[in-house]
Amino acid sequence: MFTFRLKRTVKLGVKSLWMHRLRSTLTALGMIFGVSSVIAMLAIGEGASQDAQDKIAQLGSNNIIVKTAKPVEDQSSMGQQETLKEYGLTYDDAERFRNAIPGVQIIVPNRRLSQQAAYRQRRVSIEVIGTVPWFPEISSVKLKYGRFLSITDMKYKQGVCVVDEKVVKDLFAFDDPLGQDVKIQGDYYRVVGIASEQSATPDSADMKEDKVKSKKGAAKAGGIYIPLTTVKDRFGELTLQMSAGSGRTMERVELQEIVVQVDQLEQLLSTRQSVQTLLARFHKKTDYEIVVPYELMRQAKDFQRIFTIVLGSIAAISLLVGGIGIMNIMMATVSERTREIGVRRALGAKKRDIVIQFLSETLLLTLSGGILGIVLGVGIPFAVTRFGQTRTIVTPGSLILAFGISVAVGITFGLYPAYRAANMDPIESLRHE
Repeated sequence: MFTFRLKRTVKLGVKSLWMHRLRSTLTALGMIFGVSSVIAMLAIGEGASQDAQDKIAQLGSNNIIVKTAKPVEDQSSMGQQETLKEYGLTYDDAERFRNAIPGVQIIVPNRRLSQQAAYRQRRVSIEVIGTVPWFPEISSVKLKYGRFLSITDMKYKQGVCVVDEKVVKDLFAFDDPLGQDVKIQGDYYRVVGIASEQSATPDSADMKEDKVKSKKGAAKAGGIYIPLTTVKDRFGELTLQMSAGSGRTMERVELQEIVVQVDQLEQLLSTRQSVQTLLARFHKKTDYEIVVPYELMRQAKDFQRIFTIVLGSIAAISLLVGGIGIMNIMMATVSERTREIGVRRALGAKKRDIVIQFLSETLLLTLSGGILGIVLGVGIPFAVTRFGQTRTIVTPGSLILAFGISVAVGITFGLYPAYRAANMDPIESLRHE
C-alpha cells in the first residue's frame, strides 16, 4: 500500500513539474551550477595541493637541505667598496656534518653555476651541478641511459657529464647525446649518461635571479651533472659581480648546497637542530638557510585543509542560492495549486500526503539537478586539466559531499512550502479562484 502511494505521489510530482518545464529547468539550474562548482573547486584545490606535496616529496622526506644564502649587508658597510666577499657553505661544513652529527646516512655537497652549453651550432642556457656519484640516492633524479658519475671521475677530475632530458631535447635535438662532447666555458665534457629532469626546490620563487635562464629569460634551463672536483678545478670558486655604485665585486662561494640524509624520520628535528648549531658556531653571518621537506609537506597538508574548506564554503554559497530559488518557486506553486490542495483534502487526503506530494517535487528537482551537476562538475576539472595545463583531482568524497548537500538543501528548503500547503484550510482552499 505504501509503495503504491509513493509511486502515485512521485508520478503526480513528475507530471506537475513537466507541466511547467521551463520553470522547473530554470529552478534546477541553480542546483546544477551549485553542485558542479563545489566539485570543480574541490578538484582544483586537491590537484594543486597534491602537486605541491609531490614536488616536496621528491626532495626526500628524510633529507635536510642546507643552502647558501647571500647575507644582508651591514648598514655600516653600505657605502664602502668591497673587493672580495666570502660567504656561504664550505667543504668544512660538509665534513663537520659527517663527523659530528650522529645518525647521518649520506652527505651530498653540491656546487651550482649558471652557464651556457654548446653543441655544434646550438647553444642553450644550463645549470652546471657539481656533485658526487651518490647524488641520485638522495634526490628525485633517476638515470635513464648510460651511467652516472663514478668515484674514478671524482678522483681524477674527469671531463665527463650527465645531462638531463631537457638538455637532450634543447641541445641535441635528434642526435644521440651519449658519447658526444659538450662545450662549457672553453672546456669539453663527454656525455656518459642521461638522467631525468630535476625537481625545483620549494623556495625556488625566492631565487628569481639565481635560477638559470636563457638570455631572453624565456625558458627554464636544464641541468648538467659534472664531478664536484672537476667543477672546483675548472670553474674555481670566485665569481665577478657587477653592481651599480660599488663597481666590481668578487664573490667566493665554495658550495651552494649540502644535502643531509638521516637514517630515520624521527631524527629529523634533532638533526636539524644539530645542523643549525654547527652552522651558527662556525659562520659569523647568517649566510645559509635550512629547508626540511618533511616540515614543508606538513605545512602543505595544513594549507590544503584550509584551502579546501574555503573553496568548499564559497561553492556552497551557490547551493544555498539555488535552495532559496527552489523555495521561492515552491511557494509560488503552492499558491497556484491552492484549489487542488482543497480538492485533495476534501477527498480524504491527509496532511502527511500533501507534505509528501510537495516534498517529492522538491526532491525531484534537487536530485535531477544534483545528478546533472555531478556530470558537469566532473567535466569542468577535465577541461581545466586539458586546456589549462593544471592538475585537478576529483575525489569520490567530493562527489558524495556535493550530492549530499544538494539533497539536504532540497529537503531543508522544501519543508516550509510543503507544511504551508498541508496546513491550509480545506474550505478556504476550495473557495480559492
